[in-house]
Amino acid sequence: MMLEINDLRVAFQRRNHPPTQVIHGLSLSLERGQTLGIVGESGSGKSVMSLATMGLLPATATATGSIMFEGRDILTMPERDLCKLRGNRMGMIFQEPMTALNPAMRVGAQIAEGLILHKGISRAAARTEALHLLEMVQIPRAAERIDSFPHEMSGGQRQRVGIAIALALKPDLLIADEPTTALDVTVQAEVLDILDDLVTDLGISLILISHDLGVIARIADRTLVMYRGDMMEEGPTERVLRQPGHDYTRKLLDAMPRRVRASLGGA
Repeated sequence: MMLEINDLRVAFQRRNHPPTQVIHGLSLSLERGQTLGIVGESGSGKSVMSLATMGLLPATATATGSIMFEGRDILTMPERDLCKLRGNRMGMIFQEPMTALNPAMRVGAQIAEGLILHKGISRAAARTEALHLLEMVQIPRAAERIDSFPHEMSGGQRQRVGIAIALALKPDLLIADEPTTALDVTVQAEVLDILDDLVTDLGISLILISHDLGVIARIADRTLVMYRGDMMEEGPTERVLRQPGHDYTRKLLDAMPRRVRASLGGA
């Protein structure tokens, strides 16, 4: 098993207040080459779960339980070991590419940075690999765009750069946190197709986080539904959409336009 999370509980400490628990005993597993979709409204704990999995929770957060990545517990791992895992074995695509990217660095240099630090290759070799990655994520005229700054690119192109950065070191696990939220429908579909192809071609495991069941339905093998830090249900995506076992999942489906819901099999 690539990833096993058991009884994960995350609480945030507020000054002069008791801790506020935002995830209450979450458990899940992910096999190599599998895509797990995690869906729920804002505040359900999806992003906090992803940050905990990457070992990126802020100092005000406390996590208990276990997050086993190939037999090692992320929650008890020294920071030095976590730094070796992040990027190298675990990659993350953040929600908003404009804030995730460094506005003062050219995109090619941002992709190459991890290759230079982790692989110790030359800048020239890292630039060549960065160009290959930009082509892999279907950036038009990649040889020209490699020296662009983030503000010179569209939202969809910036998101593709974020995917390229996350993939630069060929991680075993990729976490995509709302990767299509700010994109129009056409670009959204293109980005999802890229992620789906990467899972197939590279054999990586993917956790796709979204508030949109339509996004999850497109590429997820299994779906986990969250609400206010709790898991409502989990199972094969087709079963969750066609025969939801929890009222909250049914309400998410009911909130979708009828035509979209019908295409998911939830009508």
